[in-house]
Amino acid sequence: MSQELRKKAVEMLLKGATLLAEPCPYCKGVRIMKDGNVLCISCGREPDTSKIDQETASENPNLKKPSSVLISLKNKLDEMTKELESEKNHEKQQQILKSINSLIEAIDKLEK
Repeated sequence: MSQELRKKAVEMLLKGATLLAEPCPYCKGVRIMKDGNVLCISCGREPDTSKIDQETASENPNLKKPSSVLISLKNKLDEMTKELESEKNHEKQQQILKSINSLIEAIDKLEK
């Protein structure tokens, strides 16, 4: 670690920066963060967020595109919301709201 990086890191820490649990994606060094700015103490680089997002997506298969079932449920939710807006009958509104609630619960379970 260069003297300049050390000084900058110390200054950031004294001003309330925090140590991050995730290592630097480039050199696996220790990183600190202050006001959304991240600095690797070892190499001084800030991570390229687009590169990290791509790596995370490729490493985590759960971050794939939404399934066709999930897309269908969300489309149905949109349809039912529009139907609820135009419905005047109170009983029919209650039925639609129950269906919307069920759809929201199903979508939430699929997204987790």
